[in-house]
Amino acid sequence: MVQVYCYDRCTTCKKALKWLDEKNIPHEVIDIKEHHPDEAKLKEYYRKSGLPLKRFFNTSGQIYRQMELSKKIPDMTEEEQIRLLASDGMLVKRPLLIKDDHVLTGFKQEEWESLLL
Repeated sequence: MVQVYCYDRCTTCKKALKWLDEKNIPHEVIDIKEHHPDEAKLKEYYRKSGLPLKRFFNTSGQIYRQMELSKKIPDMTEEEQIRLLASDGMLVKRPLLIKDDHVLTGFKQEEWESLLL
């Protein structure tokens, strides 16, 4: 089963969930604000994704901008970045899709199609 970390007020998440429903892909929705991934899960997702860690940050979010993280992240270690991501689900790029040994951040339909169809 596919797991999708989402935020119910996020339009990109709504679009992704609609796409999953239209394709009849069974999925479990996890509220990223209430049940965000902890450090161990984030390390696992980061490793499985093969993506740069910066792709896990919600760069358009209010908290990201308020904390001026675009200036701070380049000087942070991976451990510090993961700890920061684990501190607040609203810092994590969403939707966050987990399927077996694959992890995708954000909703790029082509990526989701190649993984799920």
